[in-house]
Amino acid sequence: MKLVVGISGATGAIFGVRLLQVLSTSKDVETHLVISPPAKRTIEHEMDMSVEAVEALADFVYDINDIGASISSGSFKTAGMVIAPCSIKTMSALANCYNTNLLIRAGDVTLKEGRPLVILARETPLHAGHLKLMLELAQMGATLLPPVPAFYHKPKSIDDIVNHIVGKVLDKFDIDHDLFQRWAGLKDRFIVPQK
Repeated sequence: MKLVVGISGATGAIFGVRLLQVLSTSKDVETHLVISPPAKRTIEHEMDMSVEAVEALADFVYDINDIGASISSGSFKTAGMVIAPCSIKTMSALANCYNTNLLIRAGDVTLKEGRPLVILARETPLHAGHLKLMLELAQMGATLLPPVPAFYHKPKSIDDIVNHIVGKVLDKFDIDHDLFQRWAGLKDRFIVPQK
């Protein structure tokens, strides 16, 4: 399986990095990575690793300006694409088919080919313009998966929260993982029928 991973310039670079870390151990997934210049700055600021170390996690890395790259064409078959995190600027460009760089072009190609595009939109709070872009992308076929933490699995650390979100991304591509304990229902509560 070939999976395109985009990292754009929003806070939350850890989501894209953790996704690459998990996928780098899989023999079944070939990763194709493109990182925007603002994302490189964010990685340097937020992560305890270099951009080069992040790029080393991927099987293939592309320059953001390389519009002739394989991932710019629908004839290059992939299982889909994840943009983690996705800035509002990138989301806006995708919603408006404004293919100014390879990250956006790869996302646009993913949509036009009817392949899964999973977007971890990273902004809060959201105004009506942000919500409109999300709706437009959902109507175009994208999956909006904002990195909003869940607490039913009782996270004990930031890693637990990040792993849960990344696990949800992997689920969208039917990639097996053990990043979090799946919900099995409330076993300690019983509903007693009333007579």
